[in-house]
Amino acid sequence: MRKSDFANQVYALVKKIPKGKVMTYGQITKALKKPQASRAVGNILHRNSSSQIPCHRVVNREGRVAFKFAHGGENKQCELLLKEGVKFKDRLHVIW
Repeated sequence: MRKSDFANQVYALVKKIPKGKVMTYGQITKALKKPQASRAVGNILHRNSSSQIPCHRVVNREGRVAFKFAHGGENKQCELLLKEGVKFKDRLHVIW
């Protein structure tokens, strides 16, 4: 199945998020000029199977990691972010 143009745009943008930084689903949709597509971005990232796309660097508007992070759950997402130097204000929310 061919990925949609929007999915390819999401993946391309997420690849540009530097190590140690995060973006929200909403920031991604605004950058791609699709401000109402936050849920679609989440679904696209949840289906990501490539280790080349750092989907762990995407959090919700409150800075919270994903409950159902596709590659090992919220604890794995936190672990990956911590390894990159992202700071947390509590167990599940990043500091930006």
